[in-house]
Amino acid sequence: MAVKDIIDALKGISIDNTKLSDLIKDIKLIGSSLEVVYRLPKKGLEEDIKQKTYQALESVPDVKSVNIRFIEGSPEPPTAFGQPAFTRRRVEGVKYLIAVGSGKGGVGKSTVAANLAVALLKSGYRVGLLDADIYGPSVPTLLGVKGERIHVDERNRLIPVEKYGLKVLSIGFLLPSEDTPVIWRGPMLMKALTQFLFDVNWGELDFLILDLPPGTGDVQLTLAQNVHMTGAIIVTTPQDVALADVKKATAMFKEVDVPVLGVIENMAYFVCPESGKKYYVFGKGKVMEFARAYNLQVLGSIPMDPEVAETSDVGMPVTLAHPESEVSKAFFSIAKLISERILRR
Repeated sequence: MAVKDIIDALKGISIDNTKLSDLIKDIKLIGSSLEVVYRLPKKGLEEDIKQKTYQALESVPDVKSVNIRFIEGSPEPPTAFGQPAFTRRRVEGVKYLIAVGSGKGGVGKSTVAANLAVALLKSGYRVGLLDADIYGPSVPTLLGVKGERIHVDERNRLIPVEKYGLKVLSIGFLLPSEDTPVIWRGPMLMKALTQFLFDVNWGELDFLILDLPPGTGDVQLTLAQNVHMTGAIIVTTPQDVALADVKKATAMFKEVDVPVLGVIENMAYFVCPESGKKYYVFGKGKVMEFARAYNLQVLGSIPMDPEVAETSDVGMPVTLAHPESEVSKAFFSIAKLISERILRR
């Protein structure tokens, strides 16, 4: 089930000569709970709209509860075909917001996000990194800021932690220890993430890198619907099992009209330190085939290197610890490609 299914179900219902879908101001789907906000063209139609909405959504699977709210105002012009019927907010002070996602966990998404942020920073940009991976916040470890706590300014806005010149926020800063699990339901998650985006004194940033949770669940979908994103980057490894899930992530971003900037192939190959020969441990050419099939660009291929794990464990990304390594050169090349492409647009 997707938001599009809900909008399609409301298109066929009219009230006061207006389609219900044209009256939608906002729509949020968290798990099986749906909230629809309508523009009310005139008073007295509230109950009629509610009843017709409930009837229209009876045939939509997996919607267990529906909350309907109203704001006064005339309906907006119908959205173009394929365009989302929700309002996206910009993050104050941020020029470009780039989401880094993956179809599944274990592909090195957070490591890629952290090193991409550093590479952009070293290229002369002002950069922030938001760890939105609620269930597995690893940015504090990757940047050596475990145990940091969040403070607020005079306007009650969160103040990011600064490390290596990056402005950093992570759900891990709110937990008593790194072993503490986050056991939150959808609404609590979204409230926390909304605060981490919009109630923050980010200052002036050229790029904010958003490290998404893996997969295509409620967190990813709701963020994509409600936050203005410049684009998304998808991280994968060359394995078939990873690529199968990447297709779902790509489809999700396209459905909610977030441009996919390209694909990063992580752990693409291993370079033997003695011979210099490349070994394609997980296979070769699969990511390129996938990218061609989905009309996407492969932004770069990151080799496997023990230095990445070693430097990450001590809290210094490899792009800082070993900027001349092949891995770091790949990240700097990707950062250059992304920034030039965005600035050209």
